[in-house]
Amino acid sequence: MLIRKAKPEESGTIASLVILAMEEIFYSFIGEESREKAVQLLEWLIREKNNQYSYENCWVAGLEGRIVAAAIVYDGAALHELRKPVAARIAELFHRDFNPEDETQAGEFYIDSIAVAPDQQGRGTGTKLFQFLIDEFVNRRGETLGLLVDRDNPDAKRLYLKLGFKIAGEKMLAGKSMEHLQLKGRLPQA
Repeated sequence: MLIRKAKPEESGTIASLVILAMEEIFYSFIGEESREKAVQLLEWLIREKNNQYSYENCWVAGLEGRIVAAAIVYDGAALHELRKPVAARIAELFHRDFNPEDETQAGEFYIDSIAVAPDQQGRGTGTKLFQFLIDEFVNRRGETLGLLVDRDNPDAKRLYLKLGFKIAGEKMLAGKSMEHLQLKGRLPQA
């Protein structure tokens, strides 16, 4: 499996994966349950620069010439700036205010979403992508990784704790109470 930064021309494939992890949240963002509209919005955002869903913040895992997983990760300190283009696009297309709760903050790189193709789930693909992100951000850069986990998803929480994440508190996202987990980085001692 090859894990690398995403390219803008891969936005359609990435959007189709990411919506698997964020479908209900995107419906709350756009105010309707339209998978087609949610995917179109996400595809546009991924293709563009300087927003939280941009290809610039996306890592993809490739297997046998196709993208089988994607992760959106960005600096929590940049959340408000990265959110502005998202809010503008939602206002333009759906005539809605976009002002969700802050799911991250300064001091962590936030794993906004990780999605794995259905035919690759249960094969360790997501775990390998997480291990890559931990190596890249925590081990190499000394950064802290953060994420939210739905209280209704104990299997995901178990995986995150097994990978070394610790419970850091609670946060709200799209009106739902989530657990906030972090894995703190340490720069190697000289």
